[in-house]
Amino acid sequence: QVQLVESGGGSVQAGGSLLLSCAVSGYTSNRYSMGWFRQAPGKEREAVAGIDTASNTVYADSVKGRFTISRDNAKNTLYLQMSSLKLEDTAMYYCAAGSFFYSGWLLLEQMYNYWGQGTQVAVSS
Repeated sequence: QVQLVESGGGSVQAGGSLLLSCAVSGYTSNRYSMGWFRQAPGKEREAVAGIDTASNTVYADSVKGRFTISRDNAKNTLYLQMSSLKLEDTAMYYCAAGSFFYSGWLLLEQMYNYWGQGTQVAVSS
């Protein structure tokens, strides 16, 4: 059974950093494109970043230059390094995996088949 488990969330002051991890089990992660999404209270879920099987990456404009997505296929783990955090980065962060290979789809939520339960990130002033 495919499982995605996020970790690394927490509370941080604006300007700080956090590293989110997503442990993958039940399949070999290097066969899937993967992404990070987030949902703030009262808002729709939005794409943050995606990485395909060739490690090409795509970012939402709101996080470009501040967040870095990466994957360690040997450890079956996806990461999101978040720096220069802002108040508006506060949200539940979800990792997702999808059986597609086109990098142009990395920020499309509907392309992902599997989702984690999320990890909360709270940024304060």
